[in-house]
Amino acid sequence: MTIFGALVGFLLFSGAAHATPTPPTPLPGYTVTLTAYNAVPEQTDENPFETASGAYSNPEVVAARSGNLAARLPFGTIIELEGASISSGDSCGYDAVAHHIGYRVIADTMNPRYTDRIDVLFDTKAEYATTDKGMKNAAEMLGICKGVTFRVVGYVDINHIPKTQAELAALVARGTALALK
Repeated sequence: MTIFGALVGFLLFSGAAHATPTPPTPLPGYTVTLTAYNAVPEQTDENPFETASGAYSNPEVVAARSGNLAARLPFGTIIELEGASISSGDSCGYDAVAHHIGYRVIADTMNPRYTDRIDVLFDTKAEYATTDKGMKNAAEMLGICKGVTFRVVGYVDINHIPKTQAELAALVARGTALALK
């Protein structure tokens, strides 16, 4: 019997060929400051309905990233924000607007003066009553939230971004349509 045959026989009879698979490693999380914006010229550029990637400024699914995160978060990256890790502060209203955030597709970029930030696009019509009986837009309500963790959950072709949170969540749940890196 050859050495190869003996080795195969050993693996088969010893059970070593049927080793228990290693569970998948969870994707790493990254900590950033979370802010929000609206698709208006005062908060974007002269064309507020087109993102830096060329995609439509859809407040249901679009987010921007600071320039220093471009290599980690190229356009088309789908992220999930984890609000539980937020260190609350006076200017963070995450809990009030969390139901508007969901998964987000990185399709825009922020002003170069910002670093380590994710900026979520909100609808200009999403308003909330405040305790002083005034109204605030969702972006204003969110404020500045430090210590937010995001995870990359997939990638989508920037030219085929889902239009709704439901479509984006279904894409993430299927996983087969995503090229997870």
